[in-house]
Amino acid sequence: MDFSILSTALLLFFILDPLGNIPLVLALLKDMDKARRQRIVLRECLIGLVILVLFLFGGETFLNVFHLETDAVRIAGGLIFLLIGLKMVFPSADAPLFPADQEPLVVPIALPMIAGPSALATLLVLSHNNPDDQYGLLAALLLAWGVSSLILFSAPLLYRVLRTKGLTALERLMGMLLLILSVQMFIDGIRGVLG
Repeated sequence: MDFSILSTALLLFFILDPLGNIPLVLALLKDMDKARRQRIVLRECLIGLVILVLFLFGGETFLNVFHLETDAVRIAGGLIFLLIGLKMVFPSADAPLFPADQEPLVVPIALPMIAGPSALATLLVLSHNNPDDQYGLLAALLLAWGVSSLILFSAPLLYRVLRTKGLTALERLMGMLLLILSVQMFIDGIRGVLG
């Protein structure tokens, strides 16, 4: 049980990708004082958590309303993770820029940085595959979200310690692991369709 929670939390942590989001958070909030920056990050992390929890507990209803099979969502989620992993390993030079003179609300930190499409798809699959272990999934989500939030909250400190090259190396490593997980998810979905 504990191993399942920890491994699920690790998967969710990779998908939330807080280390990859540090440069964007720093760019968005660079002109704000420390107290205001911390307040914004805390608020956005809490909004992101609410969205994630809603998807965790409403995932099965979502599947039923749209008549989706678990294997189809698993394959689609695997493809999304594959694309995100590729972007993490091979980042684009023309990344989108957000105005730093405004205080972000919900977008882009809470949604899609924290509660992004890949995290929501993962929660849909996990809640459908583990209907009797919703509280274990919630514990895994809270663990992954808590660590991710701490990392985002301490973004300026991490940037000073790791610098750009260190953050880039960690993001690429997380991208590689996400690619491996996406291929496994895709294989599981295909196996479910053929079996």
